[in-house]
Amino acid sequence: MQRYAILMVCTGNICRSPTADGVMRHLVEAAGLAGEIEVDSVGTHDYHVGEAPDRRAQSHAQRRGYDLSSLRAREVCADDYRHFDLILAMDEGQYSILQRRCPAEHRHKVRLFLEFATRHGEREVPDPYYGGPEGFEHVLDLVEDGCAGVLQHAREQLKR
Repeated sequence: MQRYAILMVCTGNICRSPTADGVMRHLVEAAGLAGEIEVDSVGTHDYHVGEAPDRRAQSHAQRRGYDLSSLRAREVCADDYRHFDLILAMDEGQYSILQRRCPAEHRHKVRLFLEFATRHGEREVPDPYYGGPEGFEHVLDLVEDGCAGVLQHAREQLKR
């Protein structure tokens, strides 16, 4: 069976990328593709390794039916560039870091997450960490849009 692996990336892996991870896992499961599409998330920095997603991110996601509670932060590692088929940065800063660290033969895998959004014109998912509740809701709006597009892309890659 063919598999397609997707990695969501933000800075500390406690807000944006675990939100995208949780939403994507939910969509993959609902589509009956859990055995074919793998989803994970990481941070470009080691600030929060081993920690659960931010409680506000978890709370807002839970209200929309997404469970982030089992996720734990980790930092991107060299094996990730080889293992994952699509590596999605939440913003330009992470995109630059990933491109610099990524071996040349895998750089084509690194893209901006919102390239896959169809309802929003933004290029970056803003960091909600220092803001209020509306920031987490806006992230969820962007992530739901982007994940729908990522799922479609993954289906095309799997020819499903």
